[in-house]
Amino acid sequence: MAQKSQTKSLFTADLVVPAIQASFVKLNPRELIRNPVMFVTAAVAALMTVLLVVGQDDLTTGFKLQLVVWLWLTVLFGTFAEALAEGRGKAQAASLRATKAELTAKRLKNGRTEQVPASQLRAGDLVLVETNDLIPADGEVVEGVASVNEAAITGESAPVIREAGGDRSAVTAGTRVISDQVTVRVTVDPGQGFLDRMIALVEGAERQKTPNEIALTLLLVGLTIIFLIAVGTIPGFASYAGGSIPVAILSALLITLIPTTIAALLSAIGIAGMDRLVRFNVLAKSGRAVEAAGDVDVLLLDKTGTITIGDRQASEFRPVGGASDAELAEAALLASLADETPEGRSIVVLARDKFGVHTAALPAGAEVIPFTAQTRISGVRTGDALIQKGAVDSVLRANPGVGETAAATELRRVTDEIARAGGTPLAVAKNGRLLGAIFLKDVVKAGIRERFGELRAMGIRTVMITGDNPLTAAAIAAEAGVDDFLAQATPEDKLALIRKEQQGGRLVAMCGDGTNDAPALAQADVGVAMNTGTQAAREAGNMVDLDSDPTKLIEVVGLGKQLLMTRGALTTFSVANDVAKYFAIIPAMFVALYPGLGVLNVMGLATPESAILSAIIFNAIIIPLLVPLALKGVAYRPMAAGPLLARNLAVYGLGGLVAPFVGIKIIDLAVNGLGLA
Repeated sequence: MAQKSQTKSLFTADLVVPAIQASFVKLNPRELIRNPVMFVTAAVAALMTVLLVVGQDDLTTGFKLQLVVWLWLTVLFGTFAEALAEGRGKAQAASLRATKAELTAKRLKNGRTEQVPASQLRAGDLVLVETNDLIPADGEVVEGVASVNEAAITGESAPVIREAGGDRSAVTAGTRVISDQVTVRVTVDPGQGFLDRMIALVEGAERQKTPNEIALTLLLVGLTIIFLIAVGTIPGFASYAGGSIPVAILSALLITLIPTTIAALLSAIGIAGMDRLVRFNVLAKSGRAVEAAGDVDVLLLDKTGTITIGDRQASEFRPVGGASDAELAEAALLASLADETPEGRSIVVLARDKFGVHTAALPAGAEVIPFTAQTRISGVRTGDALIQKGAVDSVLRANPGVGETAAATELRRVTDEIARAGGTPLAVAKNGRLLGAIFLKDVVKAGIRERFGELRAMGIRTVMITGDNPLTAAAIAAEAGVDDFLAQATPEDKLALIRKEQQGGRLVAMCGDGTNDAPALAQADVGVAMNTGTQAAREAGNMVDLDSDPTKLIEVVGLGKQLLMTRGALTTFSVANDVAKYFAIIPAMFVALYPGLGVLNVMGLATPESAILSAIIFNAIIIPLLVPLALKGVAYRPMAAGPLLARNLAVYGLGGLVAPFVGIKIIDLAVNGLGLA
């Protein structure tokens, strides 16, 4: 779906007609002032309009009329580019707004269910969502498990599982439950939900200029002021040389000197960059995040669900210390009955199917020990029995003295075998006695090694983050082809690694989906949260992947680089373009006063008037010709920065010099052939 959207024509009637109307609305001075270069162009066009009416110079009315028309077209082409870019976002927002229309909720209150409009829900409310119901507000599943159709958000029709606990509990307003039922706790107040923010962002209502965009705007303003001063001093020099230059000609000179091309396209490039991400089903909360993605040096990736398939499955029980298979299986099942993660459920299934353990529920009064990122242990306490399940080192630390026993030595040997096989071992202990290990299988995603090769070609270092022991991490890292890994990572370790890389002057990108990823997502320069993840993760990241495909971070980096390349390429083209235009208009203006300037008329233009008019016409029509490139972006191919820069300078720098020579000459021939000058 995302790929198809990107290839849709830019110039369909439903986009172009509203954009043409909006381009006239944007002539409002309060709108134009946000783009100082185009504001100056509009002011000059207005001045020329007045001079056309007054008519106090030696220029013909027809010549001045043509200048006025093309100057106003220059401004309109610039506002059209921005309006067309915004129009694509508004079309996307309209479909999202339809998703929210007329949502109702079954609110749970005092043990009863009441039907209320979704707009009345507040953060903390509990709602019941049954089969075929639309989820009324953003929230987290606190009870139950259900299949949810998120096509309204992601465009993909395949249902996803949303369940209480773990990192797949977040749900979004407007998605539909297609089986079972869940109880959802609302996490946002009206108007602050994910869809509300997404609509505002894709419409451009909250788009702020990025630091690079601001810097380039300041440069363009500076150049405009310099050329304005330079043109303002010309009448004095002309008078000193014994002649005069009409104001209309000076106005035309100013417009050809100032950087109108890139100024007209700059806003459209930024809007289109965010729009391309939206069409790729990634929501960027700011333009700064998109730019940062293009400059990323280090990419941190969670192992499970990103590099591996995820949902590790228990495949084997390995008893140690004289424990029997049945004893280990029963303890593992009891420790996992309250574990709602896919791994926990797979342990229960393995114990029942392979070893015939038929315990269906925990004994009355049993105390569940929940898993935490700090302890990395879960389990259950029943009567006098304490059963623990978790990372091997964590279980050994939780039972002082056990690490020196023969069972611990055997356990380390078994877990090393599991790790070398690329699996994840979990240790099981009962009342301080080691019973054995559970073999959880990890499967590396197909094609992931080649994708990391692409990142390496971009100059980006990849680091795999995992809670596994170093042996398992090393095996998976070698198979996947990542550059480095961080094993047994806690939330604090992830945060420390990001800060260390940033202190070294590198930009860091990370993706995650769990609450324990939130601090690192907030610290990273580019934090991509999965839409399936927790509300905390989605709030912490500056991008949200609606498809919840962690490997898409690779495409996000590519799209960020494409945005920077597009802006850089069109800026290079614009500057080179302006240099070439000088050879057309400057000799034509001053040759009467300084005959020696005739040698600069390398284009061999027919007359001074046709040269000036041809330069103004070219200056106007080059803007709409570049609009498709500004909106679609310059094609990006993974390569080192040096060859990439050389390629762009050759294409857009040389192209920017050559195009005006060819274009202005052709227009000059047409102008003279039609008798327009």
